Amino acid sequence: MLRPLLFALTLILAAPAALAGPPSPLLGKRPLVERPQIMVLGMVHLANPNRDVHNAQVDDVLAPKRQAEIVRLVDILATWKPTHIAVEWPHSDQAGLDKRYADYRAGRLKLTANERDQLALRLAAKLDLPRVDAVDWNENFPGKDEDYDWPAGAKAAHEEARYDALRDPKVDEEETELIRTHTVAGFLRVLNRPASLLDMHRAYYDIAMMGTPENNVGANWVGGWYGRNLKIFTNLVRLNARPDERILVFYGAGHGYFLNTFAEESHAFRLVRPDALLAKAEKSR
Repeated sequence: MLRPLLFALTLILAAPAALAGPPSPLLGKRPLVERPQIMVLGMVHLANPNRDVHNAQVDDVLAPKRQAEIVRLVDILATWKPTHIAVEWPHSDQAGLDKRYADYRAGRLKLTANERDQLALRLAAKLDLPRVDAVDWNENFPGKDEDYDWPAGAKAAHEEARYDALRDPKVDEEETELIRTHTVAGFLRVLNRPASLLDMHRAYYDIAMMGTPENNVGANWVGGWYGRNLKIFTNLVRLNARPDERILVFYGAGHGYFLNTFAEESHAFRLVRPDALLAKAEKSR
C-alpha cells in the first residue's frame, strides 16, 4: 500500500509545476520569484545644469569634503552588489557611454561633477561591471513645440497665480539649504523619501491646468513627460535582468515617483527603496 501512496503523492506535488508551463510573456503575470530587484536613486543634478522647473544649487562636489562623502556613498552602494547600473544617458548612444566608461577605467577621463561620473562610473568600476547602461529617451514630443508650451498656456487660461506658485524661488532656496547642511547621502535620503517624491510628483497635476479646455497645452506636456518616463522604464525592462540580479538606477529625482510606481504596478521588478543604504552612508561619516 505504501508504494502506490508515494507514487500518488509524487504526482500531486509535480502537478503544479507541470501545469504552470513556461513563464508568461506578460509583465503583469510575472510572479515575485521571477522579478529582478530594482533600486531607483533620485538625484539632484550635481553639476547644476539648471534645466528643470526647479533648480537647487549644489556646492562644488569636486571639493575634498564632498569627494570624501561621495566615496563613502559609493562604498555603501557597492554592498548591495548591483549587477546593472543605469543612468540618464541617451539609449541611442550606448556606444558613447561605453567609450566614456572605458576611458575612465583606463585613466584617460577626468570625472566631471555630473552624478553619472561621480557615482555611476565610479561604482561600476569598483564592482568591475562590463558596462553602464544608457536608458534615457529625451527626444521631441509628437507635434509642434507650441502644443506643449505650458507657460503660454498659463496666460491663456488665466493661471498666472498657479504658475508663479509652481515657480516659487523659495522651493529652490529651501532645497539649496538642505544640500548645504547635509552630506551627499543625507540630502539624497531626504529627497528619496516616498513623501518627498510624491510631493514633487503632485506638481504635474498643476502643470496640467496650464491651458484652456480647447487647447490644454499643460496636459499635453504632462502626457509627454509621462510618455518619456514610460520609455525609460521600458528600456530598464529590456535590460533582461535575471531574477537574481539587481539594477541600480541613477536618475533626476523628478523621475523617481514614476519609475518606482511603474516598477511596482507592472510586476516587472521587486522594488527596493534606498533609505537603508543612504542612512548607513550618512552615519559612516
